[in-house]
Amino acid sequence: MTVYRPSHGDTVEDTTIKRIGKVMGFEGPYVQVRPVGGGLEWDARPENLQPVTGAEALSSAVALANARSRGEQL
Repeated sequence: MTVYRPSHGDTVEDTTIKRIGKVMGFEGPYVQVRPVGGGLEWDARPENLQPVTGAEALSSAVALANARSRGEQL
């Protein structure tokens, strides 16, 4: 099995919390990930990240935009 190693700018899913974001940087053993639509970064363990397709990233961004249009807090 090939181990995925995220790179700066990759779009990834954090499988532990089921969130999609962009890799912003690295701090110690963690990867800093920011939500696709912007917001606060979170720390993720590299082994919990997997790459996402363009379609998955777009779907996540559309879901975020729809929630914001309904006035939901994210």
